[in-house]
Parts: sequence; structure tokens; C-alpha cells
Amino acid sequence: MTPPTGAIRLRLIFGVATALGFFSAFQAYYYVSTFSTQPDPLGILLALNFNYWYSWAVLTPAILWLARRCPLERGRLWRHVPAHIVGVFVATLAHVSLVTVGRAGIGYFHPLPGGDWQMQFQRMFFLNFDFEMATYWAIVGLSHALRYHYEAQARALTASRLETRLVEAQLQTLQRQIQPHFLFNTLNTVSALMHRDVEAADAMIARLGDLLRQSIETVDVQEVALAHEVDFLRKYVDIEQARFQDRLTVTFDIDPDTEDCPVPNFLLQPLVENSIRHGIGPRPGPGHVLVRAQRTGDLLQIEVRDDGVGMDAARLSDLEHGVGLSNTRSRLAHLYGDRHRFMVTSPPQGGLSVTIDIPVDEPAREASAAELLAEGAA
Repeated sequence: MTPPTGAIRLRLIFGVATALGFFSAFQAYYYVSTFSTQPDPLGILLALNFNYWYSWAVLTPAILWLARRCPLERGRLWRHVPAHIVGVFVATLAHVSLVTVGRAGIGYFHPLPGGDWQMQFQRMFFLNFDFEMATYWAIVGLSHALRYHYEAQARALTASRLETRLVEAQLQTLQRQIQPHFLFNTLNTVSALMHRDVEAADAMIARLGDLLRQSIETVDVQEVALAHEVDFLRKYVDIEQARFQDRLTVTFDIDPDTEDCPVPNFLLQPLVENSIRHGIGPRPGPGHVLVRAQRTGDLLQIEVRDDGVGMDAARLSDLEHGVGLSNTRSRLAHLYGDRHRFMVTSPPQGGLSVTIDIPVDEPAREASAAELLAEGAA
């Protein structure tokens, strides 16, 4: 955030001077019309007041330059105050000189009282010095106020960008913690299958390669379409079904209206993995996992539920502090703040249920990151 350019600053300076000229002229016209028997014409009063304030407008850029070079800040006052004291006298002399020359020009068309230009110069310098000094310090004070305003905006913007980058780094760290966790568990599954069915293990390795390729393609993406996430999950489920065979059934109940909704990348796989590992795995007979997604107003509701062995309160607490669920919870908090809901329950009928509500109108976090990268490249 930088101060306005020179052209904008000059337009602003002369715009303010014009407004003050009109105000002073009409105030003077009202005064002389009320208390004088021979009031000056409005046109002359406008010329005199515009002359006065435009003279300050001509001097203002130099005063602003001095205010930037000699800011009145703690630790530097003893060096900069003397410069401004000199500036007050120089600006007053310059302003009175400009006004006097302007009055002489106006007096060429309309006689003005007050004597010759030397007398007008002396009278204005000594009678108006206090007001001249106040005007100078008002310009210096406004310069400091604007500078502090722009610096505060720049600091706020910098802090916002740093916070965005910090959140991006935290999200990427959380995501990268999940991916090795998933890979190691899948390799363990392949290792276990190698001793029982080499061909099935070979097919599983091929599926794992496809899965890893898709995972790498979106390694730095925080949000993807739900349809993409479900497609990734189906490939993971194919690997797990090669291990559990008839003992595992996974059902997808995905509302078509939700397929384009953005969801955190790598969201569903850890949830389904927990259901299989802690619910279906210990179960002696066949088990079922349901993955459901639907819209409820401006929220996308996702549920992963199994009919496995379930958990008591202690085991459920341990599960929530594991890598999969704890990282999922942290990523949701970073992406959506308090606009999301993440709930893990063990229903009375058994099994485990994880329910997530996220806003469907929340802008993707990676968009802001892309903007920052574009700014850095510009």
C-alpha cells in the first residue's frame, strides 16, 4: 500500500484549495453583505480567496516533501523540529509574497484598499503570521496522518499475506502427514497379501501406482471437487476389497448436486480407512461402510458410517487423536474456521459414524495462494 501518485496528490491538493476558496468567499460575501454598506462584488471575493488558498496549494508539495524528509517522530524531534521552524518562516514569506502578487493582479482590474504592495505585504505578514503558522502545521500534521494511515494499511496487508502463507504451510504440512500414513498402511496390506495371493498382490500394486499418481497430481492442492475425491476413494476401496474380499462392502450415496462442491483434498480416504481398520477389520463377519454426501442449505454434509464393532469412550478418544482424524480436524479448522462441524460418534446400534458439515460457498484456500504467487512474480 503506497501513498497516491503525484498527479492524484496535486488534484487532491487543488481540489481542497478550491473547496476552501468557495467556502471563504461565500462566508466573506455574507459578512460584507450584512455589515457593510458597499460590499465587494462576489466575483472579486472569489478571486481574492482563490488567490489566498491556491497560493497555499502551490506551496503544499514542498511542505509535504519537507514533512517526509524530516518526520516528527520520537528520537528525531531534536533534529527535525528546527527544520520545520525554518520551514514555517520560509512558507509564510513565500505565501504572503504569492498572495500579494495575486492581489496586485486583481487590483489591476478592480481597485482594492490597503495601499501599495509593500504595505500589504507587511500588514499580512505581521497580522496573519499566527494563522499562516497554523496552516503550515496543519499541512504537516495531515501529511503525518496520511503517512501513518498508509503504513498501517501496508502492515495490515503484509500481516494478512503472512497469515495466509502460514495457513498454507500448515495445511500442506498436515496433508503431507496424511499421505505417508496412507502409503505405509497400503503397503502393509500388499505385504500381507503377498503371502496368500501373489497375483492379487501384483494387481494391488498396479492399483496402488494409479492411486499414488493421482495423489501426486494434486499434492499442492487443498480443495478439489467432491467427484474427484470420490473417484480417488473408489480406487483405494478397490485395494482394500482385494484384501477383505467378501468381508467388505462399501456403498456410495453421493447426491449428484454435490459432485462439484469443493472439499479438502484427501478428506475421505482417512475416514474410510479408519472404518475399515477399526470397525470392519476386527469384525468376524462381513461389514459395510456407507459414504454419503448431500446438500443441506448452504452446507455440504458428508458422512462415513460403518457397522463394525464400535468403540467405547476411551478407544474413541484415542482414535480421534490419531493421525487420520486429528489431521482432518485441523485441516477443516484451518480452511473453514467455525463454519464447519466435525463429529465422531459411536451409534447405539454399533459401528462408527463420522459427520462433516462444510460451507459450499467458501472460497478455496489455494486461490488466495495463487494470487500471492502471482503478485510475487509480477
